[in-house]
Amino acid sequence: MSSFSSKVAIITGDSSGIGKEVAIRLVKAEASVVIGGRDEAKLEQAAAEIDPTDAHVRIFAGDIASPSTAQSLVDVATQTFGGVDILINNAGVFLPKPFIDLSESEYDWFLDTILKGKFFMAQAAVKAMKLRGGGSIVQTGSLWALQAIGATLSSAYSAANAGVHALTRNLAIELASLNIRINTVAPGVVETPVYNTFMTEDQVKEILPTFNQFHPLGRNGQPADVAEAILFLASQNASWITGTILPVDGGMAAGRHA
Repeated sequence: MSSFSSKVAIITGDSSGIGKEVAIRLVKAEASVVIGGRDEAKLEQAAAEIDPTDAHVRIFAGDIASPSTAQSLVDVATQTFGGVDILINNAGVFLPKPFIDLSESEYDWFLDTILKGKFFMAQAAVKAMKLRGGGSIVQTGSLWALQAIGATLSSAYSAANAGVHALTRNLAIELASLNIRINTVAPGVVETPVYNTFMTEDQVKEILPTFNQFHPLGRNGQPADVAEAILFLASQNASWITGTILPVDGGMAAGRHA
């Protein structure tokens, strides 16, 4: 029997990329999932791929920067599947821009989506997990919160993710007595549709391969690389791990090989 059998998971930022990969694997492992994102049409398309039977997946569209969206995701999970066992706190945004050019609204966009969104999503999920006697939270942070990389100017993005990393350590201590674990993955360059939000398809095909060389293992990450690490941290196999930031980065955190 799968370690995720009969578990209920909420996954944010799920219509593509890492979140969708996690959801597909969880449903195959006999879990039920509620997926969240901003675009309802994309969520419906993702849900059809995650579970063609529609028995083990539900969607809720909304802006994760609003705590009401987080509560709605928990409500859907509770009303449909009976509670919440796992939170994959994955929603995020990315747009490289020089520090000197960042506007207040852009700063707010990064901090509200990445940090505030994860903070209140975790809060809503924890209240539900308490009723089940515990649970597991896995967040998506960033290698950019651990080190700066000149090729991608990302001060506000990095600062927001550093907050996510700090939140992980603080909640690990605070939630341990509730039998709730929390860990975070810090990915390097992962080839997801986020790059298409600020580059054309031709630019993506030209520019993304140039990042292969940043990784000592010689290639960019794929959503499956990060999804497997997330699933390990969410599972009972990681039952003695909490408060950890795990780089999933092809070796970038170790140093530069060239």
